[in-house]
Amino acid sequence: MSDKEKSIMAEVERQYGNYGVRTRELCAEGAKAIGYICSFVPLEFITAAGCIPFRIRGDIREPITRGDSLLETIVCPFVRSCFDLCVKDRYDFLSGIVIPHGCDSMVRSYSVWSYSLNFPYFHFVNTPTVVKESSHEFFKEELRSYQKSLEDFTGKAITAEDLQKAVRLHNDNRLKTKALYEFRKADPPIVSAAELHKILTVGASLPVAEANALLDEVLAELGRRTEAPVKKGPRILLDGACVDHSAIADIVAESGGEVVVDTTCMGTRDLWPLADEDGDPVASLARRYLDRLNCPKTYRENTTGTFAGDAEARFGDIGARAKEFTVNGAILYLYKYCDPFGFEVPARKAYYESLDIPLLCLEDTYSAGTVGQLKTRIQAFLEMIG
Repeated sequence: MSDKEKSIMAEVERQYGNYGVRTRELCAEGAKAIGYICSFVPLEFITAAGCIPFRIRGDIREPITRGDSLLETIVCPFVRSCFDLCVKDRYDFLSGIVIPHGCDSMVRSYSVWSYSLNFPYFHFVNTPTVVKESSHEFFKEELRSYQKSLEDFTGKAITAEDLQKAVRLHNDNRLKTKALYEFRKADPPIVSAAELHKILTVGASLPVAEANALLDEVLAELGRRTEAPVKKGPRILLDGACVDHSAIADIVAESGGEVVVDTTCMGTRDLWPLADEDGDPVASLARRYLDRLNCPKTYRENTTGTFAGDAEARFGDIGARAKEFTVNGAILYLYKYCDPFGFEVPARKAYYESLDIPLLCLEDTYSAGTVGQLKTRIQAFLEMIG
């Protein structure tokens, strides 16, 4: 590893270990950062408003305490952890928070977030769950309301040119993210799952232009690597919702395998889809967030008339990633009380069976203590497919 690569990865490590440190610095200098907790928040509007979109993370090592005095414990543990850290001022540098209609835990807890946290800006983006022609018309108006709320907050008009520039910046970020995954196709991969997780996590905490510059440096250094940081072993696809930690991938690596690709909210499923750069940017963004994010909370009409056809429409990205990255098995990692993913488990299992991909389904409570208890099951699964 070159000295330059060491310095780049050391910077990634520094910002990962002190998540938000760079944005905190920028906010101290007068910048405004807007937090979000779900991929259904259109980040382009935040960037176009001159603010920093900042992904709020939970912390599996931090017990949920103060948050549970304000939120019911039947709320998704990931959402509760994010809220708990906000209540504890982990993200006190933020100027506001945007929460979308991503799931019931987000929708039903929005008022608690807005009442409990002393941020000057809050906004709820009502993202349609059923997607059809009328949904696009509704969502375009919803996005214009979202745009106006940011304009009122910042005192800055957001022009079509501002939005188009933000669309290009975020598309560039997604393309660089996709290029990172290219290094996962080698056997063994040129970049480890832990490294990739840290790079993507840090990128989600930075202004998009800074994130793009960081990704450029990382990609250049990875291109010069001559030795893989991991050994050959079973190649695993990680499927699930908001997996904002590397604990499962770490256990897989410790057990002789490697998570080479994912289909999660914070991975390929939501990071790869692009927005159209031509035409009305509001309409373009409505299409991206309604048509191209393949989340189980979204219902699209089954036009095939068959279960197999519907499964391919809903889960086809899984099959494509499994083939592209030559996986030997998959882990479906769910959080307790995650209804959108929980209700889909039987259909997802059937889809994996149709592809002849061995699947291990795990349910967890978003805690470092319980994650460790899954190690035996992961080891047994890798032995079975190895």
